[in-house]
Amino acid sequence: MSFIRVASRRMPLARKLVPSIESPLQRRFASTQTSNVSQDVKAQAKKEASLPNPDPAADSATMAFIQDRAPYMVPTYVRPAPMMVKGQGCYLWDMENRRYLDLTAGIAVNSLGHCDPEISKIIAEQAETLIHASNLYHNAWTGALSKLLINLTRESGAMRDASQVFISNSGTEANEAAIKFARKVGRSLDPSGAKHEVVSFHNSFHGRTMGALSATPNPKYQTPFSPMLPGFKYGNYNDVEQLQTLITDKTCGVIVEPIQGEGGVNVATPEFLVALRKRCDEVGAVLVFDEIQCGLSRTGSFWAHAHPSLAPASGEAAHPDILTSAKALGNGIPIGATIVSGKTVAEHIKAGDHGTTFGGNPLVCRVAHHIVERLGSSELQNSVEVKSAQLVSGLEALQKKNPGVISQIRGRGLILGVQLSPEYTAKASELITAARERGMLIITAGDGCLRFVPPLTITEDQIKTALKILEQSFDAVVKA
Repeated sequence: MSFIRVASRRMPLARKLVPSIESPLQRRFASTQTSNVSQDVKAQAKKEASLPNPDPAADSATMAFIQDRAPYMVPTYVRPAPMMVKGQGCYLWDMENRRYLDLTAGIAVNSLGHCDPEISKIIAEQAETLIHASNLYHNAWTGALSKLLINLTRESGAMRDASQVFISNSGTEANEAAIKFARKVGRSLDPSGAKHEVVSFHNSFHGRTMGALSATPNPKYQTPFSPMLPGFKYGNYNDVEQLQTLITDKTCGVIVEPIQGEGGVNVATPEFLVALRKRCDEVGAVLVFDEIQCGLSRTGSFWAHAHPSLAPASGEAAHPDILTSAKALGNGIPIGATIVSGKTVAEHIKAGDHGTTFGGNPLVCRVAHHIVERLGSSELQNSVEVKSAQLVSGLEALQKKNPGVISQIRGRGLILGVQLSPEYTAKASELITAARERGMLIITAGDGCLRFVPPLTITEDQIKTALKILEQSFDAVVKA
């Protein structure tokens, strides 16, 4: 794979690419293409001439490369043709030197952008010092990261009883730990095992392993692997009236996203979260906030549940007993964290109750420590609010220009969703393609919702460019 590394190093970092650069991958696979140009290829060439960033053609080096390797990969993903080989800041480059303004940030992962030089330096330094020694021994960074997370969480006004942290490898693992901890608390309170039920909500997404999947009531994800684990119940998001019957003495835990990401960028109401907190207190259930996608300053506050918009009209805002995090925590390095309350959870978790081979290794924890320090900056959080206002204003202008096409703009900070009207929901994938072929990456969420989760370091000029490309994409797809 040395030719991939060579190609990556040769990709330009400047705003404008040098079209004459030909990567070794292109040279290697160009020779495998036929010299006969079909009508389809001619049509593709005509299309390419009208687009700034057309997807790789059927006879391209990219497609030859993909077709050579795809048979060896389990086909669990449906991907567009471009192959990304390099990133810098808010941009990605593909094998054929096309540049993309990335408003996906690796699905809300690269909050500090791609290949941040400070993060790269820390990775290199720690890789030469110590990567892994297992959790049989202490290391210098697991505790340091845990302490920083607790201190910044308390200082931010979030999760007032935050006390301890379990470090894992992903968001799914963070939620698995949360589910296990909730069941352990339930078993401690009722040794009979009757207090074992876990409540989650429709349109949520908590992960793909069997426990996290059982808390993700989406038939598309669950049905192929059913039956799910027993003891899971599902309610309707933002429905307060149901809670008396949904959450009972048999409930050990309730897991909810303050902002549902995959489900359509749906924002919880303050009343709903406060009612959840109250009902969990009444029955002795653990309340889990899944902030894997919406946390770590993406809303402009360190944790989403402490955002001023979630403060109720009267009384205190809802705080969780367990808080889960991942994604932005590692900026691309795999890591997850499960933060637990010292009052309701920590005393129930004993040595041997949970474990991980790779979780908490010094490499990922040192990287995450640096990232959390930067994401906890008030300057960065304030900039998120400013950039959010700019992006929302542009999306609202687009909504006015396309009456009847965009039904709603949802979200907080830089986790935003543009919901298409029912008659246009099927156009979402076409809009994604149109934006990509004009040099911008966006993704969907839920049914017919365009999701915007750019790096928090995106500039105002880049937002202007993104809005222009989005406008062009709507013109091409909606008015075609």
